[in-house]
Amino acid sequence: MRIRVLFFGMLKDLAGSSSDSLELPEGALVRDVLEHYGKRIPEFAKSLSSLAVAVNQRYAEAETKLKSDDEVALLPPVSGGSGGAEAENYTASVRAAIVHERIDTHSVLDRMKHGGDGAAVIFEGVVRNQTHGRKTLYLDYEAYEEMALRQMEGLAEQALKQFQVREVALVHRLGRLQIGESSVLIVVASAHRAAAFDACRWLIDTLKRTVAIWKKEYFEDGAVWADGEPFPSEIPRGSFSASGSPGAEPASK
Repeated sequence: MRIRVLFFGMLKDLAGSSSDSLELPEGALVRDVLEHYGKRIPEFAKSLSSLAVAVNQRYAEAETKLKSDDEVALLPPVSGGSGGAEAENYTASVRAAIVHERIDTHSVLDRMKHGGDGAAVIFEGVVRNQTHGRKTLYLDYEAYEEMALRQMEGLAEQALKQFQVREVALVHRLGRLQIGESSVLIVVASAHRAAAFDACRWLIDTLKRTVAIWKKEYFEDGAVWADGEPFPSEIPRGSFSASGSPGAEPASK
């Protein structure tokens, strides 16, 4: 059977491509895919313990059985569906969006305001001009777009229930961003400010740990993929060596 394999972030650089077509025997598992690339790309094997895998846009275990035409995505720790609306067409009825143009914060906020709201909390992630003393020139963001959009929509729905706020909007921009531009926008509207602040903080912290978006930072003296935060414990990782036995060393952070 044949499957499609997608690479993101630093894995794309290691593989030398963003995708591959892989022939596997019937009954093959996710583990077999990782073993294949671990043998083929030595640097890949060193990163196994920090990676997550998605099959058809959903996180998967090592023992997940594959079928013909499956899409298997190999995911390094994230930094940070089809995009749909750009920011200027964003409406409050759409709780998540991935865009490729400038995020229009005021437009999103104006469309979300409601007479019963006592608070509207806004978070903008902004591209800064340095990291650990190295001058940053610009950033490139990429995503597994369909999966990332589904994850963002799920976070919005969870925040509404968990914090009892009235409305939530999440917008993330992809592509090249210059210093001072916004990469992510979160707006939370609520009758009470405490709930709005709590929901906004939870949303950005969870988005940066779980949503399939990666960042490459360009400096005067080179470029690197940003070290992502480790995936939460509930997300399965490739914590086994290329030979299929436990014990791969964690990737350096």
